[in-house]
Order: sequence, then C-alpha cells, then structure tokens
Amino acid sequence: SNCSCLRGTQFAKLSFSKPFFCHVHEVNAVVRPANVVCSFCHTVIDCYSLSHTSFTYFCPFLLRAHTVTVLFILTCVLVYVTLLEETPQDTTYNTKRGIVASILVFLCFGVTQAKDGPFTRPHPAYWRFWLCVSVVYELFLIFVLFQTVHDGRQFMKSIDPKLGVPLPERDYGGNCLIYDPGNTTDPWHNIWDKMDGFVPAHFLGWYIKTLVIRDWWMCMIISVMFEFLEYSLEHQLPNFSECWWDHWIMDVLVCNGLGIYAGMKTLGWLSMKPYQWQGLWNIPTYKGKIKRIAFQFTPYSWVKFEWKPASNLRRWLAVLGIIFMFLLAELNTFYLKFVLWMPPEHYLVLLRLVFFVNVGGVAMREIYDFMDDPKFYRKLGQQAWMVAAITVTEFLIVMKYDPETIMLPIPFFVTQCWILGILLILCWTLWRFFIRQHLRLL
Repeated sequence: SNCSCLRGTQFAKLSFSKPFFCHVHEVNAVVRPANVVCSFCHTVIDCYSLSHTSFTYFCPFLLRAHTVTVLFILTCVLVYVTLLEETPQDTTYNTKRGIVASILVFLCFGVTQAKDGPFTRPHPAYWRFWLCVSVVYELFLIFVLFQTVHDGRQFMKSIDPKLGVPLPERDYGGNCLIYDPGNTTDPWHNIWDKMDGFVPAHFLGWYIKTLVIRDWWMCMIISVMFEFLEYSLEHQLPNFSECWWDHWIMDVLVCNGLGIYAGMKTLGWLSMKPYQWQGLWNIPTYKGKIKRIAFQFTPYSWVKFEWKPASNLRRWLAVLGIIFMFLLAELNTFYLKFVLWMPPEHYLVLLRLVFFVNVGGVAMREIYDFMDDPKFYRKLGQQAWMVAAITVTEFLIVMKYDPETIMLPIPFFVTQCWILGILLILCWTLWRFFIRQHLRLL
C-alpha cells in the first residue's frame, strides 16, 4: 500500500529496509530494494510502487531521451534545405513553410527537453508533445486575438481557402413532435433527422469526459447545466434551439447518460485492475509479450479522484471553478465556429476536440493533485495552466469578434432563473462554511 506522504517521487526521503536485487525491475544491473520504509509514516512499500516512469522496464531503448539523435536529424534536414534545395520564388508558400518548420523545430525541442507530467503511458514523450501543441495553439489564438475581425476571419483562408465565408447555422428546433401523424410516409422522421454524426460524438465525448473527471455527480451536473445553457442562449445561437426531447432524452439520458455510465464502468475496471508490471523481455511467451504491449497503452497506476467539494471552502470553490471552465470550454466549441465562420464538420473543429481529449486528462490530474496536497504540489501544473489560458483566450476571441451576439439581452424569465440559482449557491456557501462553523463554536 502507498503511504500518504510519499506521492511516488520523494526518493530522498526513503530509508531502505534491506537491499535486494529485484529481477522484475532489472535494468542495466541496477540494484533496487525489495521493500522500503517511508521515513515519515513508516509505511512499508513494495518496489513496484517506486517506479517513477512506466517505460523503465518495458524497453530500455525507448526510455532513452535520444536528444542527440533528434538534434542530429534536425540539423541534417536544415542543412539539406539550406544547401541542396532551391528556394521557391513564391512568397506565400515560403511563409507557410517557414511557419510550419518553426513549429516542428519547437515540437522537437519540447518533446526531448520539456518537463514530464503526471502521465507516463504510453510514453512520456507523447504527453510532452501535447504540452508543446498546447503552447503552439495558445500562440495561434493570441495572434488571432490581436487581429481585426475582418483580418482574423480572412486569415483562416491561409489555413483553408474554403473558410472566411459566412455560414448559416442549422436550426434544430421547428417541428418537435416525436410522432408526426401528418407525415404518412415516415411519422418518426423528426427522430431520424436528429440521428446525425453528433449522436455518437456526444456518447464518445461524455465517455472520455467521465474518464477525465472520474466522478459521476460532477459529470451529471455538467451535462444538465450545459442543457440549461443551451436553453438560455438559444436566442444568440440558432444551433442551441432544440426540441425538449432532444435536450433531455436524446442528450442527457441517451447520449450523455450512456457515455457517463460506460465511463464509470471503465473507471471501476481500472480501479480494480492489478498494477504489477514486468519487463517485456522477461515474459517468456509471445502471447504474454503481445498482452504486455497492449497494456502499455493503459495507465501505469490508478488514482481515484475524491473531490469532496463540501469538505472545505477551498475545495468547494475549486470544484465550482472546474465546472465553470468545463462549461466555458463547451460553449467555446459552438461560439468559435460561429464567429470564425467554420462549418461544424470542418477538420479544424475536429482537431480542436482531439486536442482537448489529449490534454484534458493531464490537466485534470494536475488540478486534482494541486487541490489534494497543496503543500507537496506548490504550483499549478503546466498543462492545467495552458488549458486554462487557452479556454480564456478562446472566449476573449468570441467576445471581440462578435460582441453584438454575446451582448444580446437574455430573456427576463431566464435571467430570473439564473439569479435564483446563483443566490441559492451563495446562500448554501455562506451557511455551510461560515454560519454553520460559527454555530458549532457557540
């Protein structure tokens, strides 16, 4: 069992109980103890829990940083481009190629030199790559933010010539009859019309979000709150105008609900799965080797998230902040494509979702570690910092590029509902963390 003060990395605070050669963890004839004792809580920890990287005993060649190799290959490519390749006389082409080359050089540097995060599977370099992509994406957003509205939209044509043209939003409202008796050909046509590519996307999205958040209540709250946001903002974006059964049956119960259920089942399996790893070359059978390679794409160890929002004011405010940022990132998906004139099926919209899938899990783990033990994790993790900056920058772009849509007055009834909800949260916060504590002291 792991001790509460170790956190898996403080090797300097350990005292060895007895030296022993661990054949499972044999790498370059390094002698490791069979058991260690924490100097603080005196908990005995087995040698499996002290592996600070999951690739150490999988394949030693892949563990190496290969910094010199990457630098040599990069230098050879630059020498070839400089001395052997004739530079085209196309200014636009050279500008695009120079920007892409600069990004690739930065990615090479980051993948080999950036700081590792909390995730090590399938390889630490994979997560360093997405950290560097986060920096590139944030710089791209900052550049777009500093352009005029016209120049920013026309700049998107340099990425795809088909962009830069206003696109109509599809209205999902209209005829909301589940069964339309007036249509003799297909009275269920309203349901089939809603069965587009977004149905499996909703399910898969909430399955992944559940793996990221690792809490059923938080997932359900975010799912329901986003439907309320769609109700509240349908006067701004026609895309939010959906039938009642599309909101609560198709989205909340079917797509989101099944995705959350499947995600919770996966979390249960991951929490019960034994995490004891053996070196690839120490496995005698080919079937075992293939299974070991497949499990390299699963977590090295598992941490159950216990958010406990009502335990203290700091955690309560942190959980509220997480929910707020989640909802803001969800809204940015719709508003960004609206203000930058990108169709929903465009590959840039899909790439943004793939990006958040890869960085969201790391960011949430860093936030949880920062909340759970602020004395050990003295600063917010690098990926969490980047995700927060990206989410805020995206929203600032939306505000700058279409303030008329953002400032459209919310209907009075909707405003009353939101004010009532905010007041209830404030009253509960005052009661739970101030008035109740004061009454206990009396």
